[in-house]
Amino acid sequence: MSNQVQIIGRLGAEPEVKTLENGGKLARFNVAVSEQYTKRNGEKVKDVHWHSVVAWGNLAGIAERILHKGSRVNIDGKLLNRVYVNKEGKRQMSSEIVANAFMLLDLKPKTEKS
Repeated sequence: MSNQVQIIGRLGAEPEVKTLENGGKLARFNVAVSEQYTKRNGEKVKDVHWHSVVAWGNLAGIAERILHKGSRVNIDGKLLNRVYVNKEGKRQMSSEIVANAFMLLDLKPKTEKS
């Protein structure tokens, strides 16, 4: 069996990047994926789904340099479900995509951050 996810969408904000104690990097960002379809009654519907993405190490560093709010990107990764206890003591579940690779799809990439 395989756990593989591929999405194409746009970043909703600048990636949040943290440098860890060991010098490694962690990048988090959200990607919007839109879907359009027509209902039986002819009504056109556009749904937008948001996906949380995490990138580690060198990939996080690349995300920090080249991804920006609005960037169109193809993400390859795996789906990870986590269970945690929130501040109110309630059990919560979250899903995120752990990126293995990504490709910037904008025709003209934005300039690197300074």
